[in-house]
Amino acid sequence: MRLSRRTFVEGVAALTIAVSIPAMAQAEDFKMGLLVPGSVSEEGWNRIGFNALKGVEEQLGAKISYVELQQNPASFEKAFRDYASQGYKVILGHGFEFQDAALEVALDYPDTYFLISSSSIHEGNVIGLNTDTSQPFYLMGVIAAKMGKKAGLVGGMEIPPIQQAFVGFKNGAKSVNPEFPISEAYIGNFTDTTAAKEAALSMISQGADFVVPNASGATVGGYQAISESGPAVRSFSIFSDFTQVAPNNILGLYVADYAQGVVEVVRSIKDGSPPKENIIFGLKDPKVISFTFRDDGPVSVPEDIRAQVMAISAKIAAGEIKTDAQ
Repeated sequence: MRLSRRTFVEGVAALTIAVSIPAMAQAEDFKMGLLVPGSVSEEGWNRIGFNALKGVEEQLGAKISYVELQQNPASFEKAFRDYASQGYKVILGHGFEFQDAALEVALDYPDTYFLISSSSIHEGNVIGLNTDTSQPFYLMGVIAAKMGKKAGLVGGMEIPPIQQAFVGFKNGAKSVNPEFPISEAYIGNFTDTTAAKEAALSMISQGADFVVPNASGATVGGYQAISESGPAVRSFSIFSDFTQVAPNNILGLYVADYAQGVVEVVRSIKDGSPPKENIIFGLKDPKVISFTFRDDGPVSVPEDIRAQVMAISAKIAAGEIKTDAQ
């Protein structure tokens, strides 16, 4: 029989008996589940979700479990219900696409917290965890407009988190040159590496010399296209380090240490102080978002442009520049 925290506290109050639960028992009672839209073995978005889950296990002593899913809303709801019915206190749906299913299931499990990555929602026990990717993408757009002639953006599905990132890129580029040409395409999924590669190659054939793919597991296809097109085509690694895929093209790396951000949110839930609003990580959170330049490649960002970009980054962190303005 599982002894919940609520039952334990009520029992103590009724019997006025001081009882302590061993720390290990409490840890065993706290469980967290993860739903990912693909495989955690892939570098990129799904791996980030898995790292967050492992961080909760290692730092908070939680029991953990995860399930890999395809893009099927019915399976999302079933997975949420399975975990909630088994007493999982926290379930992370790693992607905006899990939001509707979480809202449906949460009504039946008010004591379970449903965290949704890349979401701005906060309705009861459904809490959005959103990294404002428009901010680092804004910096990439500035660099592209200063160093390139045309940019291409390859997205997975046309959902708010990816749209937000691309808006940031376009705003950054336009801040340098309002007429800077940018092409944008979505492949309609997060798994088809061939489609991502073909979309990137098409953009490059039309003159794009700065291409950024953002399609979760399919992202690697975009970097393959960039690599095969020669060092004149530049890019930045996003979420994970794709330097080995495109060693002559990557100018730097944007990483969101989303794992540690999730750990802290789950810690607050475990301690009885859940967030009262949705969480937004940005450049103001250096422990979560890292934007670095690469110095070991055949092409690098010139020092004067780096200084300008870092000054812009500071203004974004201070709230002086709105990167996602439509």
